[in-house]
Amino acid sequence: MIMKRRLFLAFLVAASSSITYAEDPPPSAEHVLSLVRRSYALQDHKMTGRLRDDDTGREEPLDLTLSSTVMRFLFKNTPPEIVHLDLTTNPATLWQVKQGGSSQVPVKNAADSVRGMDFNYEDLSLRFIYWKNVKMLDANARITAARIKCWLIRVTAPDQSGPYYTVDLWVHQESGGVAKMEAYNTLSKMVKRFQVNKMQKVDGVTVLKEMKVESFNPLNGDIKGRTYMTMDAPVKQK
Repeated sequence: MIMKRRLFLAFLVAASSSITYAEDPPPSAEHVLSLVRRSYALQDHKMTGRLRDDDTGREEPLDLTLSSTVMRFLFKNTPPEIVHLDLTTNPATLWQVKQGGSSQVPVKNAADSVRGMDFNYEDLSLRFIYWKNVKMLDANARITAARIKCWLIRVTAPDQSGPYYTVDLWVHQESGGVAKMEAYNTLSKMVKRFQVNKMQKVDGVTVLKEMKVESFNPLNGDIKGRTYMTMDAPVKQK
């Protein structure tokens, strides 16, 4: 395996260069998940963008800062809020900063909506990429619309404390980044789906331009809400 370069934030930033497996056997599910976790360590960009509720059209502007130690979301509308993911801990630790101070986001609040959108704090914490129970579902999966080849792995929660019990991840074979995610509850009903729709190239690096996030009613499978995350071109940190 040759890793030429890695600059991928799961769901957000993907390297344009590739990981080559030639005729080697497919990697284990554990190894694929480790590629996703490892991708957080080499970030050094700042991006501006917005969340948009597809039903109401309401927008929430944001700044996203990526570094080797933290992923920080700054939501600018009143009341302002910072959510930052501490990447120096294992698993990563999610903190919320509001007027009056900062506090760690407890698991009991993991399902709470972020800024009234279809993101919740579990989505920002990415706890599921640290779960130990992982298996390969398909070593040659494809996302038809994007025409990209992926490893499809499934991670299962160690307990039922959070909003997701199993999460399926389509991991892009050329970059090691997550191109799609589907999350299910304890009854195997889908409750959330992420999918990258558009990418953009900046300084040789392919980064997110648009991602669609959908939440589902587990009782009938209907879409409860849809949020789009749109990001401008990143600026390298000085």
